[in-house]
Amino acid sequence: QVQLVESGGGLVQSGGSLRLSCAASGIIFSIYHMGWYRQAPGKQRELVASYTSGGTTNYADSVKGRFTISRDNAKNTVYLQMNSLKPEDTAVYYCNAKRFPSTNGYWGQGTQVTVSP
Repeated sequence: QVQLVESGGGLVQSGGSLRLSCAASGIIFSIYHMGWYRQAPGKQRELVASYTSGGTTNYADSVKGRFTISRDNAKNTVYLQMNSLKPEDTAVYYCNAKRFPSTNGYWGQGTQVTVSP
């Protein structure tokens, strides 16, 4: 049974930082492409950052220079370091694991990030 468990969300003031973690089980973590998505109220879910099994990272333009995705294959965990947070970063953040880019993959339950002005 595949499980992705996110943690680290919370309430932070504008300009602050948070670090999200996603612990995976039930998959061979090292061969999966990992990603962080977010969904704000009334908006579609969007890709924030991804880290392929081959080591390539990708970021949404809105978070470049502020967010950093990393992964620890020994701990089956992917992280999202979020710095210089803005109110528009407020959303539920979801972890995603997919074996192939074209597939939907597996999703975590989400963790709420709220950035106050």
